[in-house]
Amino acid sequence: MAFVQFSQVSLAFGDRDILKNVSVNLQAGSKVALTGANGSGKSTLIKVMAGLVQPDGGQRVAQKDARIAYLPQSGLTHHGCSLREEADKAFGFGYELQAEMEKIGDKLKNGEGNEKLLLERHDAILTELEESGWNRRQVMAEQVLAGLGFSREDLDKNCEEFSGGWQMRIALGKALMVNPDILLLDEPTNYLDIEARGWLEKFLDNYKGGFLLVSHDRYFLDHTVNEVYELFNGELKRYPGNYTHYEKVREIELETLIREYEKQQAEIAHLQEFINRFGVQATKAAQAQERQKMLDKILEKQIVIPESLKKIHFKFPPAPHSGRLVATLSKITKSYDGEHNVLQNLDLVLENGERLVVAGHNGAGKSTLLRIIAGADSDFSGEVKLGSGVKIGYFSQDNAETLKGSASVLETVESEAPLELIPKIRDMLGAFLFRGDDVHKSLDVLSGGEKARVALLKLLLRPVNFLILDEPTNHLDMHSKDVLLDALKDFGGTVIFVSHDRGFIENLSTRVLELKPGQFRLFPGDYKYYMERLEREANGEFSQNDELKSAAQPEKNSQKEEKTETKRSWEEQKKLESERRRAEKNVKNLEEQILKLEEEKSSQEAQMAKPEVYSNGEKAKAVQKKIDELAEKLEELNLQWMEAAEALEKF
Repeated sequence: MAFVQFSQVSLAFGDRDILKNVSVNLQAGSKVALTGANGSGKSTLIKVMAGLVQPDGGQRVAQKDARIAYLPQSGLTHHGCSLREEADKAFGFGYELQAEMEKIGDKLKNGEGNEKLLLERHDAILTELEESGWNRRQVMAEQVLAGLGFSREDLDKNCEEFSGGWQMRIALGKALMVNPDILLLDEPTNYLDIEARGWLEKFLDNYKGGFLLVSHDRYFLDHTVNEVYELFNGELKRYPGNYTHYEKVREIELETLIREYEKQQAEIAHLQEFINRFGVQATKAAQAQERQKMLDKILEKQIVIPESLKKIHFKFPPAPHSGRLVATLSKITKSYDGEHNVLQNLDLVLENGERLVVAGHNGAGKSTLLRIIAGADSDFSGEVKLGSGVKIGYFSQDNAETLKGSASVLETVESEAPLELIPKIRDMLGAFLFRGDDVHKSLDVLSGGEKARVALLKLLLRPVNFLILDEPTNHLDMHSKDVLLDALKDFGGTVIFVSHDRGFIENLSTRVLELKPGQFRLFPGDYKYYMERLEREANGEFSQNDELKSAAQPEKNSQKEEKTETKRSWEEQKKLESERRRAEKNVKNLEEQILKLEEEKSSQEAQMAKPEVYSNGEKAKAVQKKIDELAEKLEELNLQWMEAAEALEKF
């Protein structure tokens, strides 16, 4: 079984410890997520695993001939050949093995070397080529590239014709085609749309090798990994289970850590106050020095709260009042070449309070539609009518390009914020990954991703009632997405958005607009219902054309019948969703009760350890009785929790 093992690996940059005695073992079947705050060293650790960075100490051991494929976050480009030819380079190991096999054939023919050893090696190469998929490489390459969104026509295009995001898809495809023993992926979902992410989920689910990956997509991680490693302050800790389970366990740990942190901070403040007051007085100098030694000792082991786990919540400025109808679109048609319509006769009515997600493959016209509604594109036919009192806030990746100048991030955001939100600006900037001195960076030195985050935060601080958001979750980590999601759920206005993050979509959307070139369909339910509906269509339970709305298919009777069926299905979905929420609430309540009882039991056990208790028979008996009662209650609650968790898994 192929493996890569790390034992007590350490690495420092200057006076900062990036890795402290890190140990991990990756082998066939490993499905691992690596998590940690931005800048914690995740990418460095993956490079050490890939053998690209040498650690200062410890051991990295890889099985001989184990194939390891590594995909960095960005920066890879391909040129000088077609996509098909570039893909074939992924199978270079096979060509090398084939060349070795030919040399063995020549030696056997000429009677050179040990015949038995040569035949054994020949058979081993044949087995390795078969297991690696070498003989099916062309089919495999086409399947992988199709799954990542490339068309058959793309195969013969020169690699130079693909943009940066598609270049990274080529690199990801090549890493998968190698069919390595160990796969190391650093944020592979960054450049993938929701369809490609879904395909990659299925690929990894069936993957026979081991993999470790970094991603900011919670849904993707929950459906691909079964263990999580958190890198914090240079130390690596393992959590079995998927990402959501890791977060629940970490949240309970964090509650304890915060209590210890607050207690330590109070002690630091008390000692510092004494030192400040009496340090200059000769009569108290010795005592002040003792306090300083105590303070220094505490600071050596100062508790740090992981930035990525700090909970921040903010609300939008109150949304100005608007009428019930927010926007009415009639016969919207758009073409870029005068021949093919991206949008054709699209009709849409948006009502106050809706959260509509626009779904569809790349090139279906999602961003085009948002630009038209926002008034950023006037080159179309049809009509867009905004309701009374509607105030638009529009975000797209292009917004970042307008941010220029020497003003700092903090100054820029404060200039947009209402007075009541000024005290929360630092926390909000932290939630959007601007921490410490980052808030003083000038706009001119920011990266594209940093500018996009500033542009998004500026928008969220404006009093608007109609948000149009094109990929707002790009360049955000999981914590930032949660902050944004909570704020959008509480938003008092209307939202239409595009996103490739399925978890974000499922938690926010109340209706789905599906776009295909020249066609559109509206679904009355949330995104989960939409995906289930597509699955039922694929299984032949519905005809896709029954609900398809386009200029060429006005089958009203069929649509009416379909609408009734859709409504019935949606009502069933709502009922199931309600039952699921009750089951989730039950599990959460039980977890809170268990945590409370465990704390109470720990407190009683601490009492029992006190001399005045254990030396007194009456007191000891009373405390022990309380501990036994708590243990009995805990056992009962744990059984209830297991039953509740099993019930929740059915949804």
